[in-house]
Amino acid sequence: MRSAAEAVRDIPDGASIAAGGFGLCGIPELCIAALRAQGTRELSVVSNNCGVDDFGLGLLLASQQIRKMTSSYVGENKEFERQFLGKELEVELVPQGTLAERLRAGGAGIPAFYTPAGVGTPVAEGKETREFGGKRYLLEQGIVCDYAIVKAWKGDRYGNLVYRRTARNFNPLCAMAGRITIAEVEQLVEVGELDPDEVHTPGVFVQRVVVGQHEKRIERRTTRKGA
Repeated sequence: MRSAAEAVRDIPDGASIAAGGFGLCGIPELCIAALRAQGTRELSVVSNNCGVDDFGLGLLLASQQIRKMTSSYVGENKEFERQFLGKELEVELVPQGTLAERLRAGGAGIPAFYTPAGVGTPVAEGKETREFGGKRYLLEQGIVCDYAIVKAWKGDRYGNLVYRRTARNFNPLCAMAGRITIAEVEQLVEVGELDPDEVHTPGVFVQRVVVGQHEKRIERRTTRKGA
């Protein structure tokens, strides 16, 4: 694709989107900015977190383009808190490992699975539980979204992707969970340049690739005090 704006152009109001990244690491910032500029609204977004107040998914939140968030961690975003407490935003909080497995399961065609995480807590409300080996487990459904937006370090025009370090946490799972997956990459290489053993997301999961410059902010900078 020639630009992120072109890549997201057909995402309609009310679409569900799986968004990769971990904190602000490996987030699809070009696609997020393009969606904000496009003004797509009533989005249902699945992501480990919702960015910060002035960057990442926080931009879509601030412009009230997100109707529902399915997330694990939301502690860095004051606007998220304001909208949630004001009942302007629907929120589904999911244990982090469960969220990862729901995305992986959805991408693998597995409709549901049992997990011990959340049993006996508000997470279990309205969900089926079952006993295995004398222990209670909670039934969780796999997640499949209309679209997925992910960010990789390298990719080729067939959509084979390589992530770096922390960016690998949720991006491969989100890439699997989208019916249409849009990948933005820092480096676009020719087909055959990537070592097959290093590919984290095979191109079969990716429909669109866009290359661009990324800001790559640090969510919270921590430095060691001098002696």
